[in-house]
Parts: sequence; structure tokens; C-alpha cells
Amino acid sequence: MGVDVTQYGFGCAPIGNLFTALTDETAAAALDAAWDCGIRWYDTAPHYGLGLSERRLGEALRHRPRAEFTVSTKVGRLLEPCDPVGKDDQGFDVPATHTRVWDFSRDGIRRSLTESLERLGLDHVDVALLHDPDHHWKEAVGEAIPALAELRAEGLIKSIGVGMNQWPMLADFVRETEVDTILLAGRYTLLDQSAAAELLPLCVERGVSVMAGGVFNSGILATHDPQGTYNYVPAAPALLERARLLARICEKYGVRLPQAALAFPLRHPAVSSVVIGMRSADEVRQNMALVASPVPDELWDELAGVERD
Repeated sequence: MGVDVTQYGFGCAPIGNLFTALTDETAAAALDAAWDCGIRWYDTAPHYGLGLSERRLGEALRHRPRAEFTVSTKVGRLLEPCDPVGKDDQGFDVPATHTRVWDFSRDGIRRSLTESLERLGLDHVDVALLHDPDHHWKEAVGEAIPALAELRAEGLIKSIGVGMNQWPMLADFVRETEVDTILLAGRYTLLDQSAAAELLPLCVERGVSVMAGGVFNSGILATHDPQGTYNYVPAAPALLERARLLARICEKYGVRLPQAALAFPLRHPAVSSVVIGMRSADEVRQNMALVASPVPDELWDELAGVERD
């Protein structure tokens, strides 16, 4: 995609106070631990904590050598100041100091990137992604993608793409535009491989790199004893039972379920990297210890048999 990324990247939604608030010190410790573990790719967005994620990331990277890390951020939601009333209503534990306004126009894209660069304290980002343009196809294709191409030509970004939680529209972007990369969230995991039949082969054919996100499907695959949420809602009993079956199979090979979940996407030739949302130094170290342990091929063979059943 024109930029280098480490196999595993740091997903910065949690340091934007996703669901629960973190102190600045906790967020900084998580980012420092990621650096110490060799992570050099960081994925953020204005949406994450109404800019808090970008500000915290920028502060953590301020004294790091710019040539040694990769930052991706997103465009499509402008942050408009407002009179603070309570907490943000979109899942982030931050004061509601701004409202989000969808804007995939040329001017909106340029303004969004300018404001992100200010929060990050950078003169360019490596990757800029259209963020969830599900209901904005016409404007995204007609204005946003050309605007990103202009910004790439100006040197403010190196690589352009789209990040979404669905695969059909991502396939449309790959077919009909000149994107370099996509961020595919939750649709190529141990529990949901819906992107495998059409989107991923298309990306291989077109030379579009895939960054896989949401590999724990919001929590159900994050522990060896599956529970909690699937795609941000309580997991249905059938899904919980399927996840528990996968965990039992993993046990036969001395593998933990989250270890397999983190390794699985990288087996596909389209996938260049996996982004992991992490909220503490301990989480970073635990996840990096998991990915350092190899997963035997025999496990993948048995899991593939389960998927066919």
C-alpha cells in the first residue's frame, strides 16, 4: 500500500476512552509498551473520543523518530464545537464538547485531515481512510476519494483507503476506485469469514492491501472462555457455543483462543497486518506474548473442518 506497517498495529479507540475512561498516564503507558514490544503502526480517528485518541497518540509519539512509525487516521466525520451537555453518546467516556457531522465533501476531507494533523502534532500521516461511508457512497466516490488523491499528491498523506465494518461496499471501492488499502473490521475472523469469498481475492487481484481489525469480534474471542459481546451486542447462545467449541479445539494443540484469533487473518495473502485495540500496558504485553507463540498447522486444518460443517 505504499507504506510499511508492522504485522500487528495498535488500535487507538480504547485510548479515546472507548466505553470507559482512561487516565492520560494509563494511555501513555499502553502506547509506550506497544513501542517497546516492536509495534510501529498506530490507527486512530477523530471519532475516537472526539479527538482525544489523536491527541494522546500525538503526545506519545512526539519524541519518537518520525521515520520509524506509521500512523493511519480517518476522515468523514468533522468535529463541530458545541456547548457541553453531559457525556458523549457514541460510546466514548468523554465530555460532549463536540458533535460529529458526516462530511465526505472535498472541503470536509481537507479540513478533517488538517485538524487531525494539528491534534497529532504531525506534518503528514501515512494512511488516510474514509471512515464508515456506508450511507455516503456517491459523495465518497465523487469527492472524498479524489480529495484524498490530491492530498497524497501534496505529500500530506502517503496512502489512501477506506475503513468499514462491512465487506460488500469495500469490494465496490476496490473495484471502482484506486484505493491503496482497506481496513476490514470484524469480517475476517475465526467466527465471521464473510469477506473471504469475494473481497479478499479481489484485493489480491488488484494489489490492495488489507488491514484486519476487530479480530476478537468486539470481545467474544478475546478470552479463552468466550463470553460477552459479538459485534458490540450481547452474543447469542449459538455463537457462544461455537466460540467455545473453537476454544476446545485450540486446547488440543496448546493454543489459547485469542492467540488463534490474532494469528488467523495473517494466513490470507491479502492481509498485511492486524490492528488490535488495547487499553493498558498489560494488555499490550499479553497480546504480544500470544502472537510470539506459533500456532501449529494442524490446528488450522481442524478449524477449517469446523467451518465447513
